[in-house]
Amino acid sequence: MTKYVIITGGVLSGLGKGVTTAVLGLILKSRGLSVDICKIDPYLNVDPGLMNPYQHGEVWVTKDGYEADLDFGHYERFLDIELGRDHNITTGRIYLEVLEKERKGEYLGQTVQVIPHITDEVKRQIQEIARINHPDVLLVEIGGTTGDIEGMPFLEALRQLRMENGRENVLFVHVTLVPTLDVVGEQKTKPTQHSVKELRAIGIQPDIIVCRTTTPLLPETKAKLSLFCDVGKLDVFSNHDVESVYEVPLILDEQGLGDNILGKLNLREKGHDLKEWRRFVKRIKSLKGEVKIAVVGKYTDLKDSYISIAEALKHAGYALNHAVQIKWVESIDLEDDPGKVELLGDVDGILVPGGFGVRGSEGKILAIRYAREHGIPYLGICFGFQLAAVEFARNVLGLTGANSTELDPDTPYPVIDILPEQKKVKQMGGTMRLGEIELEIKEGTMAHRIYGKTRIGERHRHRFEVNPAFIEDFESQGMIFSAKSDGNRRMEILEIPGHPHFIATQFHPEFKSRPLRPSPVFHSFVKAAAERK
Repeated sequence: MTKYVIITGGVLSGLGKGVTTAVLGLILKSRGLSVDICKIDPYLNVDPGLMNPYQHGEVWVTKDGYEADLDFGHYERFLDIELGRDHNITTGRIYLEVLEKERKGEYLGQTVQVIPHITDEVKRQIQEIARINHPDVLLVEIGGTTGDIEGMPFLEALRQLRMENGRENVLFVHVTLVPTLDVVGEQKTKPTQHSVKELRAIGIQPDIIVCRTTTPLLPETKAKLSLFCDVGKLDVFSNHDVESVYEVPLILDEQGLGDNILGKLNLREKGHDLKEWRRFVKRIKSLKGEVKIAVVGKYTDLKDSYISIAEALKHAGYALNHAVQIKWVESIDLEDDPGKVELLGDVDGILVPGGFGVRGSEGKILAIRYAREHGIPYLGICFGFQLAAVEFARNVLGLTGANSTELDPDTPYPVIDILPEQKKVKQMGGTMRLGEIELEIKEGTMAHRIYGKTRIGERHRHRFEVNPAFIEDFESQGMIFSAKSDGNRRMEILEIPGHPHFIATQFHPEFKSRPLRPSPVFHSFVKAAAERK
């Protein structure tokens, strides 16, 4: 029988609940247990695909083409697994399912209500996830903060889940904040007390409390939390600030979190092996070199908008024994003042990530031109791939006014155009070219040297492509399309021979990068940047 570990959050959002959930999974996996994860998002959106990155951070794309919450990135990176659309539950998906059943007459004339119909559907979907892979433990993270009205039906459903399955099969972990006031230097427990009080008011007593804090929890703080939150002292854990997020599994494991969970769920470990992870953390704490990469985007004020890009750069740097320093560059600033592009002269590499819309696009094109003309290693991803083609068309092919039809529908040279199958699409949500697609790489190219194979699979999220009508023009001036898909109809990787390192991908390689197994594209890019120093 699958056991359930439910992770809730208190006090405020952004505490690192997703990281904590992923870390719990890694700790349990290191004990030889099979682990699966699902995320509950209490918003009414069916998925986060149409949300502005400033609202919710980046959109993660799963292998099967689902647009998911960024926490899926934490799960996949820490556990080195691949999740799918079935692993995300949103209020929108729940209500759609219930309403469709009501329209079909499946409720036989009942008055459809939050309890029991919504809560029953929540439990059904969670248990269905458990039946996919039959894990020893299914981790269930509830998004948002305890006390939010949106999350109430989910908490009620999970309260029922524990009542129906027993405390030995359903365990609650509460992630909360213990701030330290600068004035007095005291760790304050009151926010956690109030948060736990909210949970207990709806019938949920947390079994374990994981406290986010700047410094390790003091013994007296643990004792106070134990007394007022009705948990044992050994059930209070310190998740304090560390240099790297990848240290978190070690600090929580050393406090006995894994043993605690196994004991409460009556599970036996089948081994205990975090040796490789310890070696990895030891390596990243003693890096020898440093490389500076500019990430030129239009959502740089919220770093979560590009979290997978940042982590993929770090993974590559760790493998190369280099710390990666990211210089965040707002593309709109370059657009408003083109002279600022000269500020990119102090970086070792330039990366233009994915994105949409005309705002900031000319600033990105300026950065791409600077990288190409000054021999600075360049990596373009998705939109950064398309704009690299636009820049080349304008400044090498001499096609004045060349553009993407997304940005200028009346451009005289539509070198980037909408995918033919997208022209009839009316509904925006979940309709892009999404998920992992097989690509064929041309031998003898930079892409072939990077991947070391001719067939690969990478994840996509786009509606536009390089216009086939201009391929010959690009290739006549030296640009190489070194990877293609869909029977060679779709251009997937472009590169410029003779440049120290100029490569761009239509796909998103960051989604397959892992701490112990960096993306080949990112590894090659960071290596080129390090060699430029």
